[in-house]
Amino acid sequence: MFKNIIFDWSGVVKDALPQSIWVVTKMMQELGGKEIPLAEFQENWVQPYMKFWNKYFPNLDLETEQKMYHETLAREDCPKTGACPGMAELIKALKNNGLFLAVVSSDHPRTLLPEIMEYDLENVFNEVVTNVYDKTEGAKGIIEKSHLKKEETVIIGDSNHEVEIGKHLGIKTIAVTWGFSTEKNLKALNPDYLVHNVKELEKILLK
Repeated sequence: MFKNIIFDWSGVVKDALPQSIWVVTKMMQELGGKEIPLAEFQENWVQPYMKFWNKYFPNLDLETEQKMYHETLAREDCPKTGACPGMAELIKALKNNGLFLAVVSSDHPRTLLPEIMEYDLENVFNEVVTNVYDKTEGAKGIIEKSHLKKEETVIIGDSNHEVEIGKHLGIKTIAVTWGFSTEKNLKALNPDYLVHNVKELEKILLK
């Protein structure tokens, strides 16, 4: 059984896909592009996220993207979101079993930290790293700071980035299919585990 679990947030713990599609659509329109269907979004999603945006707008820079993203996310008509069904309960069960739990996310602390409280996960995570563009150093920092054994550590994500991080750092990887990427794209990355629902994830983490 794994003793240390590093979670991505949006697309894994947070049911962010509907909100993200809305935000991306508004940004695309503002940039002079076309509306992007869900299937196209999931097929083309890649992280770090400027790799996605530069497919459509090669000259878009990180600073401009971040400014537009946060302004669009703050709009009053932006859809609200919640936790992926069953994830908060699973995370609390993992905590009750004495596991080390961490989050590494590109989400801003002003959205992610209130969501932790909203999902009743306050004081559950040992480490929370937010607002990182490339999560590699964030995950590496968690491992080094807390002296985690790599053979006992797993990273869970919904995109290429978390699988690539896990392989780079020498830890196990779990890809979930309910987030931003297609199952086909995730499978091609050869994660150690590919899971389709929270029950499958629970069997891996609490076996």
